[in-house]
Amino acid sequence: MKKQIIIIGGGIVGSTAAFYLSQNEHVNVTLIDSGLGTATRAAAGIICPWMAQKKNQDWYRLTSEGAVFYRQLVTDLEKAGAQDIPFKQTGTIGLKSRPDLLEKIQKIAEKRREDTPTIGTITPLTGTEIVDYLPPLKPDFYGIHLEGGGRIDGGRLIDILQERFLENGGARLQGQARLLDQHTIELDGQNLTADHIILATGAWLPHILEPLGYQVDVRPQKGQLLELDTELDTTDWPVCMPYGQIDILPFEHGKIIIGATHEDNMGYDLSLDPDKIQAMQDKATEFMPSLAQYPVARTRIGTRAYTSNYAPFYGNMADLQNVWVASGLGSSGLTNGPFIGWQIAQEILGQPTDFDRSAYSPDNYITKL
Repeated sequence: MKKQIIIIGGGIVGSTAAFYLSQNEHVNVTLIDSGLGTATRAAAGIICPWMAQKKNQDWYRLTSEGAVFYRQLVTDLEKAGAQDIPFKQTGTIGLKSRPDLLEKIQKIAEKRREDTPTIGTITPLTGTEIVDYLPPLKPDFYGIHLEGGGRIDGGRLIDILQERFLENGGARLQGQARLLDQHTIELDGQNLTADHIILATGAWLPHILEPLGYQVDVRPQKGQLLELDTELDTTDWPVCMPYGQIDILPFEHGKIIIGATHEDNMGYDLSLDPDKIQAMQDKATEFMPSLAQYPVARTRIGTRAYTSNYAPFYGNMADLQNVWVASGLGSSGLTNGPFIGWQIAQEILGQPTDFDRSAYSPDNYITKL
């Protein structure tokens, strides 16, 4: 008899887990998603955690492994017949205002490259050297280019993952699911049972677990992005991480995505804030003045999940061993989310992951009242 698995949440973690689980002929997988507020569908991200100066080494270890894992994910999707996979290793430029700050980042990246060869060549840039890599940039900053950095369109990625999942015989349902116990969920008045249940609901995890008497250390954060359509040849441009709160991501066909906001205390609000959109475009033009001439073509809005210490967690629950959870990924979800989804799938299938996830235990964030 095939093992029955239900996944609630069609974002990056749930979709990746669904794809890998559906490749096993001994399981049946059902993916349930409400279709509202998914952070991944709204997101576009830079896959390059190697310049981050966060002191949380557990965060870095997971997120660096997630960035490296993208090469395996692309290979596995191609083997499954997927085309036009929206991850591209374009290289990443980080900008600094002073040469001493540039030297600090260079030393950090070079040290990390000893354990992570994927980082590739590290090249410091000044003046017109920056423009040679990314023409619209003003030659007024100090930059560093990491060859191994890349970018991803989150919405397109989960579309491809779910397409392959459905091609493999998976089932996809839409609606608001409710967890009844570690083997049962309720959807539209019907009870569905499974051997394993994966709760990949991001910021909505408290909504599912609190009715069962759990306190969950997860809060929502609103994120907004904007898209520009230009006539520029952006296909092979590297992504750019200016100092401050925005990233600039060139995609094919002249599309440039700028974002994102990090809005606390907004709950699950998905309304557009034109002032914040304009502020992000204005900030981008401080680094690339020519972007001011292009009107905003599209906007994206999603809800991220954060914990009180800004660290992610995932794994099976202590007293509900057949319920797996993942949340708190925050703005790093596009980088470490696929790796987390793959790990959960591997563990359910009884396969090794060769990664110690004890530092990310849900027990640190979910409490039985």
